[in-house]
Amino acid sequence: MADSRNAGRPLSPHLQIYRGGLTMLMSIVHRITGVALYAGTLLLVWWLTAAATSDQYFDMVQAVFGSILGKLVLFGFTWALIHHTLGGIRHIVWDVGHGFDLKDVEQSAKLTLAASIILTIVIWAYALGVS
Repeated sequence: MADSRNAGRPLSPHLQIYRGGLTMLMSIVHRITGVALYAGTLLLVWWLTAAATSDQYFDMVQAVFGSILGKLVLFGFTWALIHHTLGGIRHIVWDVGHGFDLKDVEQSAKLTLAASIILTIVIWAYALGVS
């Protein structure tokens, strides 16, 4: 009897038949950037601790952050911070009941992604003294 009831029920979509779009990717990236921000906050605490400890220790931490790898990590942290913030604003707009049309959801996802990339580049260009 259980077999006859389940026979007509649709299967849940799975990765082999479900095609995710930009909005699904943005949801995943929002969660990943949240984790990255946690790790970046630990780097900020390390930098502040070094500043409070000694000049030599601070110089060492500054050298780590000033290296190519350090700058790449800081660039990623900057992008994660901006992207996560813009994604949060997008969710606040949804919380007040706006932007639920499929066209609006897709457009806000594209806008969030583009704005996070552009703002990150602008901030780093300003920080590096590029006009």
